[in-house]
Amino acid sequence: MQESIDPSRCKADMLLPWLLVGLVGLALLALIATSLISGEALQQPLPEHQRILVRTLLYVLAIIMLPVTNLLRYVQLRLAQTMPGTQPSKNRYQVAVAVSMALVTSIGCFGFVMYLLGDGYNTLYIFTLVSALGAFLYRPKLSEYLAIIEARNIN
Repeated sequence: MQESIDPSRCKADMLLPWLLVGLVGLALLALIATSLISGEALQQPLPEHQRILVRTLLYVLAIIMLPVTNLLRYVQLRLAQTMPGTQPSKNRYQVAVAVSMALVTSIGCFGFVMYLLGDGYNTLYIFTLVSALGAFLYRPKLSEYLAIIEARNIN
């Protein structure tokens, strides 16, 4: 199935992926706002030694998730270019962006979980910033979308 590369249509197709990035930003802000507004009423503190263990595990998981998200995104983009089927390139690209954004948002949720378990704001901010960094690194790129369209037109 041939798809034309109309610059105005391609930019319009990028609206939903960018909306997903905006939703990630809003979700991260909502987590911080909830923590600041509700404060300690939400917290169910764990003993210090258990909290340190959970925090360490979540830091390790967050550090592992960033390159795994990159790898998964790379695989999804290549599959979007090469997999047969009638699904439009736009939908294929949106899936790759949605999965990437879901994974980086979960890193921000780790900070909120740690806050609920009795950690301070620093841990919340660190996880939130790592999540925002992931959203920046894996943001939608017009060049990726155009590469999918071009590869599908060749095949």
